Amino acid sequence: MGSAPPDPEDLRRVQLRRKAILAVVIFAFIGAAAVTQPVSQGTLWEDALATTGLVAICGAILGRAWCSLYIGGRKTREIVMRGPYSVSRNPLYLFSFVAAFGVGAQTGSLTLSLGAVLLTFVVLRQTVRREETWLRATFGAEYDRYLGATPRFWPRWSAWRDEPRLEISPGRFVTTVLDGAVLILAVPVMAILSEAQAEGLLPVLLTLP
Repeated sequence: MGSAPPDPEDLRRVQLRRKAILAVVIFAFIGAAAVTQPVSQGTLWEDALATTGLVAICGAILGRAWCSLYIGGRKTREIVMRGPYSVSRNPLYLFSFVAAFGVGAQTGSLTLSLGAVLLTFVVLRQTVRREETWLRATFGAEYDRYLGATPRFWPRWSAWRDEPRLEISPGRFVTTVLDGAVLILAVPVMAILSEAQAEGLLPVLLTLP
């Protein structure tokens, strides 16, 4: 008797676990930001880093929305190998790294910016490994060929392939955009924490570059 086919619910549970862990990481990051202060506080460098971070957040929102046009509703039914998925197996997560940098940059600290990227990478790397196990069990040799030809994260632009037409899932697209738009809240949240520190409402336990 052959083994039972992989259950799509298994993949859904992996993704729910990823969201839960990321939520914990986000709260831990906010806690760290609340008691640290950048060395560059009040300088042009702090403003430049925060502005660069805002551009990164906006770029990540647009990038994730672009990816969702290709992957929305298809992940458990087929291997998506066109558009951004022709150059990277996980472009959605790649844009999540960009978003993490953008959120971290709102603190004015390069250390926290890079730390946010590293934490996001650690969480998503484990998620990707579980997803790859599920995809390999589901699609077999076809997925192995895709895995061998396409980088896990960093894009290989020479491999770009696209579709002349796409079947789009509007609901999933809107959900992805709204999920990404929440990242904009990092701007006022970090500004509030900075103001609370200035008023002496929050202690500054550490100063970071």
